[in-house]
Amino acid sequence: MKKRSLFFLLMIITACAFAQDGNAGINEANTKVRSYFASGTNLMYAVGAVLGLIGAVKVYSKWNSGDPDTSKVAAAWFGSCVFLVVVATVIRSFFGV
Repeated sequence: MKKRSLFFLLMIITACAFAQDGNAGINEANTKVRSYFASGTNLMYAVGAVLGLIGAVKVYSKWNSGDPDTSKVAAAWFGSCVFLVVVATVIRSFFGV
């Protein structure tokens, strides 16, 4: 029992010795997230472009085969690409990044 108490006491002392200011950690996290945001936005645009190309090929193949629901599939793919672009733009303007 005495060894456990000593162990927990040493753990608490060690944790207190390495403790940092909470505001400094939050500010550092804020800075890092803001620095990654431009790369994340470009990644979302790239994913939207790839999805657009895949969707265009699928719609073209449905159109060539004479499938009757081609317009529904085209609207779904186009809507997903527009959603990615709009989300990236709205998040950028909402958070002021």
